[in-house]
Amino acid sequence: MENLLQLWNSSGLAQIGPGQAFMLVIGLLLLFLAICKGFEPLLLVPIGFGGILANIPGAGLAYSAVENAVQGADPALMLDFARVLGVAATQSAKELLTAYAASDSATHLAIQQLAMDAGYGNGMLYSFYSVAIASGIAPLVIFMGVGAMTDFGPLLANPKTLFLGAAAQFGIFATVIGAVFLTSIGWMDFSISDAAAIGIIGGADGPTAIYVSSVLAPELLGAIAVAAYSYMALVPMIQPPIMRALTTEDERKIEMVQLRPVSQREKIVFPLVLLIMVAFLLPDAAPLLGMFCFGNLMKECGVVDRLSDTAQNALINITTIFLGLSVGSKLVADKFLDVNTLGILGLGIIAFGIGTASGILMAKLMNRFGSTPINPLIGSAGVSAVPMAARVSNKVGLEANPHNFLLMHAMGPNVAGVIGSAVAAGVMISLVGG
Repeated sequence: MENLLQLWNSSGLAQIGPGQAFMLVIGLLLLFLAICKGFEPLLLVPIGFGGILANIPGAGLAYSAVENAVQGADPALMLDFARVLGVAATQSAKELLTAYAASDSATHLAIQQLAMDAGYGNGMLYSFYSVAIASGIAPLVIFMGVGAMTDFGPLLANPKTLFLGAAAQFGIFATVIGAVFLTSIGWMDFSISDAAAIGIIGGADGPTAIYVSSVLAPELLGAIAVAAYSYMALVPMIQPPIMRALTTEDERKIEMVQLRPVSQREKIVFPLVLLIMVAFLLPDAAPLLGMFCFGNLMKECGVVDRLSDTAQNALINITTIFLGLSVGSKLVADKFLDVNTLGILGLGIIAFGIGTASGILMAKLMNRFGSTPINPLIGSAGVSAVPMAARVSNKVGLEANPHNFLLMHAMGPNVAGVIGSAVAAGVMISLVGG
């Protein structure tokens, strides 16, 4: 009987809490949206499944060796932790982890060694997270793959769309102001670095958000990554109501003139010129923009087709799997369900809405002064969610006018948005990171 009782106490059913149950439902909801609704399954399937794995009680898949040891609550080991950390032996598990997080690197290593000597190891998802996200490798590889899949032709054929991509980045800076304001009135507790990292969510660019937060606010990286990728995946739900609210029926029916052909030479020269110009002015933007331009150069130069194919297929797909599972690992209940995380999610959706609206309003403004009409719907594609935002612009345009194909026109501001978010990231790191 005692063995049966021990078996029951060690099971997930006996250990599950309300928060874990709630997050399991959230993980299943993300899978439902991906599988049944088709909302960016490449993102939501690994994120949702990772969220389920992270919240399996007792498995500790999303925790480090130290966190698993603290949860194990072995009295002798807790005393050793308290001794090394220089805190009272009566400290709670949460207080021990807080002291551990605030300690120096030497203390970190000592605590980790104690945990591993006691038989505790890093969880599977934690290891994925450390390699893919915490190191900063995955965002850069993703940017290279996106560059290899990107065609600068629509942007080069209609350079005016660069302004739409730039306008859509207003959501980033508006969110920084919002985060600072919420802190000033005592509702949240964000530093200026935290606010800058949160603001990047407004660009709807997951890799950029991860890269910036890993530099400026590593402690918020999980929540920011979840928010950025969630809103990227939910573009088909979030954007259309804003687009319809800010445009008239006649504006949505505007048919744009056919784009001019762009030469291969232009496509080869552009990423080189873009990188040199931006990197020399803003070196902090060089990592993201450099990998983006490198991927695009491989695609356009025509002499490294095998490398280009690998970057835009196998490599980006493999990275997406581990990136999605790593983001899902941060949906663990005891870390995700707090006021600051919910505040980040709230600010993120506001930022994304502002970015979408800014691009549309900029298009309407350009129509006031320009001779060639622009369909304002393509302004919403100024956020960096490539190519989802462009597809949404095309879909809403077709609903208003069955002969109105906006996809290629929308790719111009969409690509400009990727460039704009990388530049905005460099600005944030340059101003705040130092």
